[in-house]
Amino acid sequence: MTILDLEYGRPDVLTAERLLLGGLSRARSAGERTVKLIHGYGSHGVGGAIRRHTRALLRELEQTGRIASFLPGEDFGPFSEGGRAAIARDFSLTRDPDYGRANSGITLVFLR
Repeated sequence: MTILDLEYGRPDVLTAERLLLGGLSRARSAGERTVKLIHGYGSHGVGGAIRRHTRALLRELEQTGRIASFLPGEDFGPFSEGGRAAIARDFSLTRDPDYGRANSGITLVFLR
């Protein structure tokens, strides 16, 4: 699994978007099927601009068929339908340190 840290260096939203799109493209070219995005959860857990923008962009990419799907970190565990579907797709994800932690600072992206 490729890990993209979109919050490193505290970029603005458009820089983070460029990092995301370039990283997804490189991961796809490398044959990766899953990408873990670290976007942070925002100041004091309220929800940062990068997280909101990233997830809105991922919804658009999913709707246009450019990615298979995505899973917010808070749903990455055995108690959500999306989490169970992710594990059915790739059981090795259960070894990820964020599995079952309801971490809203990450998002998993599943590539086509």
